[in-house]
Amino acid sequence: MKIAVIGGTGLIGSQVVKNLNAAGHEAVPHSKSTGVDIISGQGLDQAVAGADVVVNLTNSPTFDEASLAFFQTSMDNLLTAAQKGGVGHFVILSIVGVDQVPELDYYRAKALQEKILAAGPIPYSIVRATQFMEFMDAVLSWTADADAVRLPATPIQPIASQDVAAAVAEVAAGGPLNGIRNIAGPEVFTLDELGRITLSRKGDNRTVVIDPTAGMFAVVKGDVLTDKNAHLAPTRYTDWLS
Repeated sequence: MKIAVIGGTGLIGSQVVKNLNAAGHEAVPHSKSTGVDIISGQGLDQAVAGADVVVNLTNSPTFDEASLAFFQTSMDNLLTAAQKGGVGHFVILSIVGVDQVPELDYYRAKALQEKILAAGPIPYSIVRATQFMEFMDAVLSWTADADAVRLPATPIQPIASQDVAAAVAEVAAGGPLNGIRNIAGPEVFTLDELGRITLSRKGDNRTVVIDPTAGMFAVVKGDVLTDKNAHLAPTRYTDWLS
C-alpha cells in the first residue's frame, strides 16, 4: 500500500513512516523540507499522486486564533489534492476532548479540522490522542520561575509519542473508520502531580504549586483530557522518563 505522510519528518510523522515501511508498505514522508507546502499548495498534487492513503500530521505554527485559518486552508488544499489523486483513505491525528474546550483557540482549530475532514469527499479516520509525554517540559516551562512551577490540578493521561505513532500507523494501514479512535496512556495523573514526578526525576528542586489559573490547561474543566474507554497504550510515564 502506498501511503503519503504529510508532516512525515516530524516527531510523530517520522515514526509513522518508519513503522509503515517496516510493515511492508510504501510510506513516503512529505514536508516543507521536501518541497511540499500545504498552505500555498506547492507540491501537493505530486505528493499524493498514486497514494492509497494520505496521513496528515502537520501542525499549526501557533496555538492562537491564527491556527483556525491554518487548518481551514491546509485541509481544503489537502482534500482537493487527495480527491484529484484518487486517494481512498484520509487520516488525521487530533486530541482527546478537543470538542469540549471551546475556550482554547487551538482546540477549536483542531475541532474545525475534524469537521472539515468528516464533511469531505474521502473516507476518513481520526485518531485522537491524549497529551504527549514529550510535551511535559514545555508545559512546565509555561508557568515556571527560578523557585516554583505553578500548575492546575487538571487530570491528564499522558501518552508516549512512540505509542501514538504505532496507533496512527495501524489505523492508516486498515480500512477507513469514518469515525474516531481514542488512544491514551495507561495512567491518569493530575497535572501538578505529573509536574512533581518530572522535576523529581530530573533532580530539579523547585516546588510545584497548585494554581487553577496557571497555563493553557487552566481553562479545562473536569477530566476532558482523559478517556477511560480509550485504547490504552503500554508505556508508563516513569518508564518513559527512565
